[in-house]
Amino acid sequence: MLSANNIDRKSWIKYDSNSDFPIQNIPFGVFKTNNHEFHIATIIGKTIISLKNLEKEGYFNEIELNKNTFQGKSLNQLLKQKKPIWRAVRNKIADLFDLENKNSEAQIKSENILFNKENVEMIMPVQIGDYTDFYSSKDHATNVGKMFRDPENALLPNWLHIPVGYHGRSSSIVISGTPVKRPKGQILPKESSKPIYSESKLLDFELEMGFITGEANKLGENINIENAEDYIFGLCLFNDWSARDIQKWEYVPLGPFLGKSFNSSMSPWIVTLDALEHFRVSGETQSPEVLDYLKFNGKKNYDIQLEVLIKSTKSEATSVSKSNFKYMYWNMAQQLAHHTINGCNVNAGDLMASGTISGPKKSEFGSMLELSWAGKETICLNNGEERKFLKNGDTVIMRGYAKKENLRIGFGELSNTIIE
Repeated sequence: MLSANNIDRKSWIKYDSNSDFPIQNIPFGVFKTNNHEFHIATIIGKTIISLKNLEKEGYFNEIELNKNTFQGKSLNQLLKQKKPIWRAVRNKIADLFDLENKNSEAQIKSENILFNKENVEMIMPVQIGDYTDFYSSKDHATNVGKMFRDPENALLPNWLHIPVGYHGRSSSIVISGTPVKRPKGQILPKESSKPIYSESKLLDFELEMGFITGEANKLGENINIENAEDYIFGLCLFNDWSARDIQKWEYVPLGPFLGKSFNSSMSPWIVTLDALEHFRVSGETQSPEVLDYLKFNGKKNYDIQLEVLIKSTKSEATSVSKSNFKYMYWNMAQQLAHHTINGCNVNAGDLMASGTISGPKKSEFGSMLELSWAGKETICLNNGEERKFLKNGDTVIMRGYAKKENLRIGFGELSNTIIE
């Protein structure tokens, strides 16, 4: 079923060995051309492939796709179909661009199917319906608990029993390359009992990954842990920007609101769960034992290396964090099963984010809040500039890839610049 994952497969499209997008990846995205034509697409190396035009030319006729699946401006029509269809499409694309398929090479090159990535603009790949942000990295939750609560009891009593999350704001999720405007709101200054209205002084990034769902359950039904992965289409890099000072004043008693809803950003390519199959790892043992509906059998995590860089107006990019998706205490299947245990319905195109991904070492912390330990320490950029939180003009860059032996599956880059 996963012939696209064949590690020995090579493509007639040339690319470097360190490319994020080998033929074994086949991620999904959407681009527009200079004359404002929209194309649902995939990518191999630096060559973008129009699935819209592949469909028009009849290359998917043998697959039971719904009519005009790739003729719109988002992946939602594909997401509404089941995982066997997702797999069949990905397998077909891999076959078409396989080095051994000389017939398709000559034919495809004569059609308006291949595009240079420099000549197109990537846009939001999914029409996002609902967005949920989880809080599923144990190291991150522990760090925050140590900073703001009791260091001896950093985790709240429920944390080891449920994947904690909250419902976010889908309307303010943007694509890589979109400027991020510094938010304003109520802030409680130090040594004051009255709040003021101000721009955020403590703007922060959060290193996360998001997953996109297909059409899942009806209202009143739940998704079993055993088949939760059937409804997960793929993953992207995700930066859940945070205004820490606004957040600190507002979050009691109901949690995140304006300190989070002003912006979140995602990378343009959705890497399928299938493409990451080679990179499964066991992950952390969950103790105490979780309830039956959350028990996951098999390797529950993925070894995906993550990095955050900050580029100022005066310096080149400085790496400030290197973490890994394998540090997630609660995995995606557990998150989805818990999300629906009360009968909440999940639709095609919903996005769910992991929460900040931190590892046990300081160099693996996934936010400025942790790296500066709530502003008590400084982070030095390559040119000597110092940061505790982010300044206007700073560009935050996130990268991620999985690598095993000679196979590398990457996510590209997520990059956004802060403006006034």
